[in-house]
Amino acid sequence: MTNPFLETWDTPFGLPPFDRIAVGDWMPATEAALAEARAAVETIAANPEAPNFDNTVAALEMSDEALGRVLSAFYAVASADSTPALQALQRDFAPMLSAHMSWVIGNQALFERIDALWQTRETLDLGPEEARVLMLTHRRFVRAGAQLEGQAAVRMAEIRTRLSVLGTQFSQNLLADESAWTMPLSEEELAKLPAGLRSAAKAAGGDKGAVITLSRSLVVPFLQYSPNRELRRRAFEAWGARGMNGGETDNRAIAAETLKLREERAKLLGHDDYASWKLETEMAGSPQAVRELLHAVWTPARAAAEADAAIYADMLHADGHEGPLEPWDWRYYAEGRRRAEHEIDDGTLKPYLQLDRMIEAAFSVAHRLFGIEAREIEAPAYHPDARTFEITRRGEHLAVFVGDWFARPSKRSGAWCTTMRDQHRMAGRDVRPLVLNVCNFAKPDAGEPALLSFDDARTLFHEFGHALHQMLSDVTYESISAPRSRAISWSCRASSSNTGSKCPKCCASSPPMPRPVSRCPRR
Repeated sequence: MTNPFLETWDTPFGLPPFDRIAVGDWMPATEAALAEARAAVETIAANPEAPNFDNTVAALEMSDEALGRVLSAFYAVASADSTPALQALQRDFAPMLSAHMSWVIGNQALFERIDALWQTRETLDLGPEEARVLMLTHRRFVRAGAQLEGQAAVRMAEIRTRLSVLGTQFSQNLLADESAWTMPLSEEELAKLPAGLRSAAKAAGGDKGAVITLSRSLVVPFLQYSPNRELRRRAFEAWGARGMNGGETDNRAIAAETLKLREERAKLLGHDDYASWKLETEMAGSPQAVRELLHAVWTPARAAAEADAAIYADMLHADGHEGPLEPWDWRYYAEGRRRAEHEIDDGTLKPYLQLDRMIEAAFSVAHRLFGIEAREIEAPAYHPDARTFEITRRGEHLAVFVGDWFARPSKRSGAWCTTMRDQHRMAGRDVRPLVLNVCNFAKPDAGEPALLSFDDARTLFHEFGHALHQMLSDVTYESISAPRSRAISWSCRASSSNTGSKCPKCCASSPPMPRPVSRCPRR
């Protein structure tokens, strides 16, 4: 059969033909795209003409277009609907993509062309977009080690490859622990929970009966509403123990090695520590600025928490429990206090926050602010729960938006925004974005509406805000639309542990992600 990645996609708005892509298609498509990207970089580096923006930087922007086409689709599926076969491919891709990145960064002829343009940038008469693309390209090469030589360059490549492997394993271990744990609920225990939570627990268990999983949209409301302290303890401890249960999925040694390698990498690049390297390009600028902010917040925050703890401990003792307040008690008694003192009940609020109504509300707000319209369409999707919308403005096509909102064992935890294609106008084309929001809301029992907590609803709007950033993008160069370096980005995806993956706009992060991925720390 023909590999779909070797064809022009006859799908609505050029969406990946997920209904035709087989597991066996990913590797040959990736290998072919890597070969194409390498050939493009070699051509740029060997160009006998003097470097200019078009024949070097702009050419580099387009050098891995085919690779992006394959991998953007792959990592969308691998993050949101993983399988053992896809996880095996992730492990194979990690060193492959890292090796490609190391080769690009280590191509001295290429970097010399970029550096020559950077050193003479004031004489190039660049527009604002071109100037920024040049700055981002040069900075990313430098920060990735392009100026290193000899053994230092070799060691940097080794560190990059090892971090890729560790990051992939970390993410897969976490998903394995999350998907493996369930806690069955008896009819008696189920009856004590709010209706929406009962429905979600039944849906999560399916034929096995009601269960609590480690999906945030299930375990958090369970900790809020279950009066059974022992079950709360079991759920909380399982939630906190992900990645440190011993055996093959234990992440502690991986985390320790990752920290050591990050520090070594930072020092190879002339920084005192990883935090200094990481924060160099961020708003804070330095670890000291972060530390000052944290210390300014810490004293009043701790005082408030200690005052709350005293109230919750009194409530605990009034319920007949002895001993100190435990971590699995906080959400339960905080919820009870909200009801008692403020008549606020998250369970009562949920019927007013039905998922379909919140989706409509997000589109309505975007229409009022930006004049966009959303129309749900039929299109190939990687999972039946994913819904596809055409986004228009004043009758003109603007973007495609995919919403994948329900939790499932094959999806990594959290909430994020990414793209399967970024907006740009390179090479005279008008390429419109394919934007994806992924969340982990509890799926209701069949026939029941999906009810969101206030926190869930806020997350939906937050991630849709990131989606709007991509949908409304109006730039020439893709690296401005999606803040990343085209030619050196995809191994970053392989190296990400996906446990704190960064949105380049506002969310704090851990490893870098190549496409504009939002994953909120609080999720």
